[in-house]
Amino acid sequence: MTMAITIYHNARCGTSRNTLAAIREAGHEPQIIDYLAIPPTRDTLTRLIDDAGITVRAAVRRKEAVFTELGLDQPGTDDAALLDAMVAHPILIERPFVVTPNGVRLCRPFTRVNEIL
Repeated sequence: MTMAITIYHNARCGTSRNTLAAIREAGHEPQIIDYLAIPPTRDTLTRLIDDAGITVRAAVRRKEAVFTELGLDQPGTDDAALLDAMVAHPILIERPFVVTPNGVRLCRPFTRVNEIL
């Protein structure tokens, strides 16, 4: 029986592609959510972060220009501001998040997916 797996995927990201390949190599075909086209709601994003056991700051892509353009690199930027920015600009969501019945992980490096397969 194949377990239900969801990947919040960006096809242009090597880590995301490697994670998807690892899921498939393990014999699973996940539900693929192109989170840039269909961004998670604030509630869903908060749940993903909480269930992955990471901080909001750890879930933000700091390499994107919009991160500094919005002033998110400033000391004192709180979780609410970071979440608002990620919902408004999904490119700021670090990837890929993977959800399985065994847990949720931000799969960086991609081998972290093995913890929940």
